[in-house]
Amino acid sequence: MEEAHPFRVVAWWASGRTGIANSSSAPNAIHFTSPPAFGGMDGRWTPEDLLLCAVASCYTTTFRAVAESSKFEYKDLQVEVDGAIAKSETGYHFGEVFIRANLTISHEQEQARAIKLLQKAKELCLVSRALSLEQRFEPRVQVVEPRVEVGHSLSVVGKEVGRRSNPKAQ
Repeated sequence: MEEAHPFRVVAWWASGRTGIANSSSAPNAIHFTSPPAFGGMDGRWTPEDLLLCAVASCYTTTFRAVAESSKFEYKDLQVEVDGAIAKSETGYHFGEVFIRANLTISHEQEQARAIKLLQKAKELCLVSRALSLEQRFEPRVQVVEPRVEVGHSLSVVGKEVGRRSNPKAQ
């Protein structure tokens, strides 16, 4: 039997328009509020933000683990998660979330493999698997060629580029 990995968050709402949450795995508490459209304060995390953050952060950490396990190198991964709540007969709900994974790699020949690994991370993401709402996933891969670093000055017609030539000193 596999070992369980427990997590615990405690949230409390003492008074006013904001609450505080603390996690057993993080040293700093966060302040949260209702969305401003429902009387909450501007500039604070909302439960809706935190849900989308959970999807985005879980996906990025899952991809990092998948890439590491597959010995796949990448330059950058940015994950955007959008969602909207709407009112229904049973109350407000998320209709769907839209996950955009934007991966930057160095070599064009790795694009197909990158897409497969992005898809695999989506399938393995614990948080998105725990959600019963519809999810759209759009993986994108951008190739950025590695830069060539030049460690010495280049000469053009006997002069070094980047240095001022003083004709009196020559």
